Amino acid sequence: MKTLDLVFKEFEAYLESNAPKVPSFHPSYEVALWEMVLNGGKRFRPKLLLSIVASYKEENVKLAFAPALALEILHTYSLIHDDLPAMDNALLRRGCETLHKKYDEVLAILAGDGLNTQAFYLIATSKLKPKIKVKLIESLSYNGGIYGMVLGQALDCHFEGQKLPLEQLRTIHLNKTAKLIASSLEMGAMIAECDKKTRKKLYQLGLDLGLFFQIRDDVIDSTQSTQEAGKPTHSDDAKNSYVNLLGLEGAKESAKLLQDSILREIETLKKPAKKHLSALLSSYFNI
Repeated sequence: MKTLDLVFKEFEAYLESNAPKVPSFHPSYEVALWEMVLNGGKRFRPKLLLSIVASYKEENVKLAFAPALALEILHTYSLIHDDLPAMDNALLRRGCETLHKKYDEVLAILAGDGLNTQAFYLIATSKLKPKIKVKLIESLSYNGGIYGMVLGQALDCHFEGQKLPLEQLRTIHLNKTAKLIASSLEMGAMIAECDKKTRKKLYQLGLDLGLFFQIRDDVIDSTQSTQEAGKPTHSDDAKNSYVNLLGLEGAKESAKLLQDSILREIETLKKPAKKHLSALLSSYFNI
C-alpha cells in the first residue's frame, strides 16, 4: 500500500509532465497556459479526490490522476480570472506575478478559458469507465460552473461594497468556494465507485470544509502580510467577508465551530478515509 505522500508526489510529477503541447507562432501562449499551474499551490482539491480514492478503492488511484488534474486546472482558471483587473486586480498569486501583469489581460483571459475547457478534455480522454466519466463531468461542471462557483463569483462581485446579512454571505461562499471542494470529494467517491449514501455524506463534508476554508481565508487576509500569504492581503475592505461582518474574533469562533463539526463528520467515515482526511486537514486547523 502506497503512502498518500507518495501518491501526491506521483501526481505532482504527472501534473508537470502533462503540460499541453500547443506549438504555434504565438510567443507566450503555450507557456502561459501552464505557468500558473506550475507556480505551486497547495493542490488541495486533487489531494482530497486522491485521498478518497486511496481510501475506498486504492487500485483506481492512478486512473484518478486525470480527473484530479482536471480539478486543479479548473480551480487555477478561476484564480487567473479572479485576479483580472475587472475583478480583484491582483498583481501576485502563489508568490508570482499574475498572468495579466506578466503578459497582458488578453492572454490571461484566454489562458483561463483554455484551462476551463481542458479540464473536461482530460476527464473525457481518461481511462475510466464511460459511465464514471459522465458522472465526473456532471459533478465538475455543475459545481464549478453556472450553478456553483461562477454564481458565487457573480454575487460576490455584484454586491461588493454592500453589506449583506450572514445567510446571504454564506450563500455566496457555498457557491464560490465550497461547491468545488465538495465536488472534489464527490468525484473521488465516484472514481472509487462508492455507494450513493457515502457520496452524499462526502459531498456535505466538502460543503462544510469549503465554508471553513473561506472563513480561514478571510482571517488570513486580515492578519497576514502579502509575503506570508503569497498573494495580496488586507484587500477585502470593500468585500463581504466574515471578518468584516463578524469581526476577527467572531470569524475565528465561526471557523472553530465548523472545524469541530468537520472533525465529527470525519469520525463517521470508514477507517482509511478517517485516517487520510485527518492527516491531510490537520495543518489547516490552526488559525
